[in-house]
This record gives sequence, C-alpha cells and structure tokens, in this order.
Amino acid sequence: MFLLSISCNANAQIDMHKDLLSKQQEKIITIAAFAAKGDLNKLKPELVAGLETGLTVNEIKEVLVQLYAYCGFPRSLRGLQTFMSLLDERKAKGINDKWGREASPIIDPRDKYERGKEILSKLSGINFPKGTPKTGYAAFSPEIDTFLKEHLFADIFERDVLTYAQREMVTVSVLIAIGDVEPMLFSHMTLCLNVGISTEQLKQLVSVIEENVDKKNAESANVVLNGLIQSKGLHVGKMQYDLIDSNVIDPIFPKGVQISNKHFTGVVWLAMLSSNDSIFKDPIANVTFEPGVRNSWHKHPGGQILLVTAGTGYYQERGKPVQVLHKGDVVKIQPNVEHWHGATANSSFAHLAITPMDKGETIWLEPVSDEDYKNLEISK
Repeated sequence: MFLLSISCNANAQIDMHKDLLSKQQEKIITIAAFAAKGDLNKLKPELVAGLETGLTVNEIKEVLVQLYAYCGFPRSLRGLQTFMSLLDERKAKGINDKWGREASPIIDPRDKYERGKEILSKLSGINFPKGTPKTGYAAFSPEIDTFLKEHLFADIFERDVLTYAQREMVTVSVLIAIGDVEPMLFSHMTLCLNVGISTEQLKQLVSVIEENVDKKNAESANVVLNGLIQSKGLHVGKMQYDLIDSNVIDPIFPKGVQISNKHFTGVVWLAMLSSNDSIFKDPIANVTFEPGVRNSWHKHPGGQILLVTAGTGYYQERGKPVQVLHKGDVVKIQPNVEHWHGATANSSFAHLAITPMDKGETIWLEPVSDEDYKNLEISK
C-alpha cells in the first residue's frame, strides 16, 4: 500500500452553485417534456435555446430518440421532424450548428440481454441473479423484460452520446410530462440519485417543468419526490453536501443514497459519480461512512485507489498495522490484497473509490469484528 499526501486548502469554501442545474440540463428537461406532451409550438424555441446553450445536434437527437421508449414513437418522431425543420431553417440563414460526436461503436461481445442487465445493475445498485426473472411483470410477460433489457438498457443507454445522468433526467422529465405514472417516476428519481443527481437538482428539475410546462403534473411529481426524500432520509439543498459531524468540512461531492447491507457495519452513503462503460472501465464512487462504520475484509482483482475527501478514517491490509487517513490522502491498493477501510469512532469519513473492473468484481470476505476494531494497532 502506498500512502501519499496531497496538500489542500483547509479554508476552501463550498461552491454554493455546484448543486444548480446547468443551462444545458435545463434545456434537456424542457425539450424532453414539451416533446413528450406533443406541444411542438413550444418545443421549437426550446430546441433553439438548447443549441444556443451549447448542446450539439447529436445530443438533442439522442434526447428525442430516447423519448419513444417512454411515450411512444409518434411523440419521438414528431419531435425529430420538428428538429429537422428547425435545422433546415437555421442552415438557410447561414447558421451551421455543431453536430458533435457520434455514439461509440459497441465492441462488447456479450448478448444484449446480459449487457442491458449489467447497465440496469449499475443504475440501480442492485446485483441481479443470473438468468431471467421468475416473478412480477417479467414472469407474466417475459417479452417486455427482454425488450427492457436488450433494447432500452442496451441499445439506448449503451449509446454514450448522453451520460447516464442525462438520460435519467430525460426519463424523469418525460414521466412528469405525461403524468399518472407515479411508481415509475419514483423508480427513476431513485436512479437519478444513484447516478449522482442530487435531491436539490431533482427539486429544480420539477420546478423547471412547473414554471414552463405543466404545473399540475409538477405538483404531483413533488409529492413523489418528497416521499422519496423522506424514505431515504435525505436532505435538500446544502444539507445534501453536509456530512454527519463537524469534523468533516468542505465536502466536494454529493452523498448520494443511503445503503445498508451485510458488507458494512452501519449506515453508508453512496453516490456513483462515473459508471464503467464500453470505453471507461473504472467506475468512480463517492462513499461516506458514519462514525464507527467500516466495511468487511475484501479484495479487488484489479486493485483500487482511494482518494480521501473528508473526515478521518482507517485503512488496513491483512497482517499490517492500521493506517489513519485524513483529507487529501491517497491509498493505492494492489490487486487481490485483502483489506478493509472505514471511519474512526468519532468522525465521519468520505473517500472516492476508483475500482478497475476489467479483472472482476469485488470479493467480500469476513467482517471486521467490534473487538478487533476497538483494539486496532495503529501504524506509527
């Protein structure tokens, strides 16, 4: 294990604008919502505004294409036709809009069902069992499960013109616009949190639709969002960036969603900042431990890098003394080295975890017992 120290400014202030939607994100929301409602007269000026904020033609096309999975081909095609007409008008006026990058070719040799299931797992944070589901709608209609996995989450979400976060913003905007789909809206708002969209940004998303598109549907969406916030024990606004005690200052990234499973001794918060895809194979997660919480012994076939962003924590490799970690420390964990990490008893602890996945997923081992935790041998 290599322990490096990075100098940092302890007096750095939280950027109060980091949790605001960008102009491009706002236009993705209104474009998706107006196209979903079929209001082409209001869609057209939003398309213009989207181009003027810097969205590329291909990015806007991708928004309109994705619509058909949630509100049907007619709405998607009418939106695309409106966009085509607008581009022709602008070209006739001498305006050459930036087309932007195309989607990267898919080189993953696995069948689409498995690829789609893996993407859904990344979005949801759930590891699905092998094979096809045997319960619920998937058992009643295996065809729709196949279409969802192979087409929506493979054919569409695999296209990297838009990020997962942008695609979930599109989806939530469409669901609010069409209305009366509260269970699906709750699910996709949850996915938004998993891909790094904060509760404050979701509040803003709903406000954008309320102010510009459909007030009644936005009110219903706020009820869903408030229920989600309450069920997850989350906060809105600056509190999304506050950790649990005063020892943790100036957090950089959102906490994400609360998780609790057998691999952790207590409450941990997880925000997926970047998921692995066909190009970038090393997902990045922001992990926040409450005081005294740690994970079980485990190892990574491809190794891992931890970047400590807040608080005070522990890191220990099998057979070695514990290292005390502080904000600015970097831990490089070699492949297949058994280790654990977590918060000290009196401080929260947050770090980024960069985990190469090309050689396999995390292998979990036994827990760190309370007795071992209380009697740690600290490295000098």
